[in-house]
Amino acid sequence: MNPDIFAEWFRKQSQPVVRTASSYWVQQGFGAYQAFPYHWLIEPDQNELDDMLKGSRALALRYSTPLPSGVGCASYHAVFEGNDYDFSSLGKWARKNVRRGLAACQVEPTTFERLAEEGFLLQIDTLARQGRRLGLEHSKWKTLCLSAGELPGFEAWGALVNGKLAASVITFRMDDCYYMLYQQCLRQYLSENVNNALSFVVTNNLVKRPETKSILYGMHSLDAPPSVDEFKFRMGYAAKPVRQRVVFHPWFKPFANSLSHTMLRGLLRIKPGNPTISKAEGMIRFYLEGNLPLEKQNWPEFLSEYKQEFLSANNHS
Repeated sequence: MNPDIFAEWFRKQSQPVVRTASSYWVQQGFGAYQAFPYHWLIEPDQNELDDMLKGSRALALRYSTPLPSGVGCASYHAVFEGNDYDFSSLGKWARKNVRRGLAACQVEPTTFERLAEEGFLLQIDTLARQGRRLGLEHSKWKTLCLSAGELPGFEAWGALVNGKLAASVITFRMDDCYYMLYQQCLRQYLSENVNNALSFVVTNNLVKRPETKSILYGMHSLDAPPSVDEFKFRMGYAAKPVRQRVVFHPWFKPFANSLSHTMLRGLLRIKPGNPTISKAEGMIRFYLEGNLPLEKQNWPEFLSEYKQEFLSANNHS
């Protein structure tokens, strides 16, 4: 499968997609474009970025780039790389929870038609539990699911409790990398660890496929709570160090400063979970951090050990 299929999925959801020399870009609301494929680490030159910002009337661009690139905020991708994934890949806590989850539910492929209907409640419940609101309408969720079902490379998986969809995830094969997308769970089944069972079974299945070299469980989010990624790392995934760079349009750049960031943080305390405010706060936070030298940045806690190794190596180079 290739990026053009992923791009078609976005277009079916009425999200503009632009192709440039280094990457593809999808608009994710209010003029902000995210580069994909997500696992690509790109280094576009300034001319490419300027053309993208002006030609697409974009306010901001966000992309992942190698840690030594010299630009961007210290960040990570949640990734599993390897040929074997089983109970030995998990810590004691995760093994216990996976066994409990497997005893409580049945994990199996499901249809996108079922996910389009039953999965909407899971998505809304998950976002509310995480303190995030996307304002997602059921019609848009149905389009997201059904359009995936029309394209090769997408799969839907579900964890069923007494025949009821308790948790789900969408996967997509991007060449030799699989993406885990939109994992969600009804909160009433969290204590039964169905999310752990779902993650374990799907990862185990994907790793066994001969074309698989890696699985991307997601990028360091602009607004998700740390617990989201803590779960992934407990399930045997690792924080792969990268930089995430945010580039603003020259007209907007003067407004991306510490004062506007403080104001956005204040607005979030008044309207917690507001998707527009939370994404804007995250974009400016990544932008401001990315303008600092690596040694002065607030590295994510998941990279604390790597930070010491990286900075030590560079201080002696």
